[in-house]
Amino acid sequence: MADPLPFDRCLEVVERAGSDLADRADTAGPEVPVVSCPTWSVADLVAHQGMVHRWAAANLRLDETPVPSTTDILGAVPAEELTDWFREGLGQLLAMLGTVDPEVPAAVFLRDAPAPRHFWARRQAHETTIHSVDALAGVLGRLPTAEEADVALDVALDGIDELLTGFYPRGRSKLAGDEPLTIGVLPVDADRAWTMQVADGRLTTERRRRPDAGTALTGTAAQLYLGLWNRGAEITEQGVPGVLDRWREVQRVRWS
Repeated sequence: MADPLPFDRCLEVVERAGSDLADRADTAGPEVPVVSCPTWSVADLVAHQGMVHRWAAANLRLDETPVPSTTDILGAVPAEELTDWFREGLGQLLAMLGTVDPEVPAAVFLRDAPAPRHFWARRQAHETTIHSVDALAGVLGRLPTAEEADVALDVALDGIDELLTGFYPRGRSKLAGDEPLTIGVLPVDADRAWTMQVADGRLTTERRRRPDAGTALTGTAAQLYLGLWNRGAEITEQGVPGVLDRWREVQRVRWS
């Protein structure tokens, strides 16, 4: 695998993104809709991310006790206390990541994953970053620009890699149609590239630019990161038309 975002850098990202999420949720208010997650309010968003932080920490403790559902959390934690509850869980996760044995045999669930402690730090760095962007969308009432979201270049590049090599090669691809697709993902501000091949119901990703790609998706790394996570609208599509629209329609990472 390509070198993932370094462990200590992941911790920095989790801490900053978690703080941003809580601050933005306080600014927006719990009842405000989250336009990037159309069925959610800000309260739903905070409850979900707080639950995921506690779930990640439980995995690192090797604790298989089910965590409460988002619905249970919203029923138990008053709306005015949600961000304090969230910050408590964020602190617990950071403490766990900072003290757990680096060789902890925790489970992982993505392809091409780093060692479990590093996997969970990296996964929560991107999980928390994307949901902090959702909180910003709640404040703004629209999708933010990459400039407004202020995602660092190294974070954006690593997040693209995790998404395209970790998440989307799992299982059957909803992008698959009658004809194979070859899609290049080309950041204009870094010497990195990815090419996705969608054929026979499967998606595979190579960490290189292929000249035969029928569609090229370009933008800054941050624009691509947000757009591929369906949190931004600044990707430029060239070549075979409609691929980006199809992506926005079917490519979703969902909690299950």
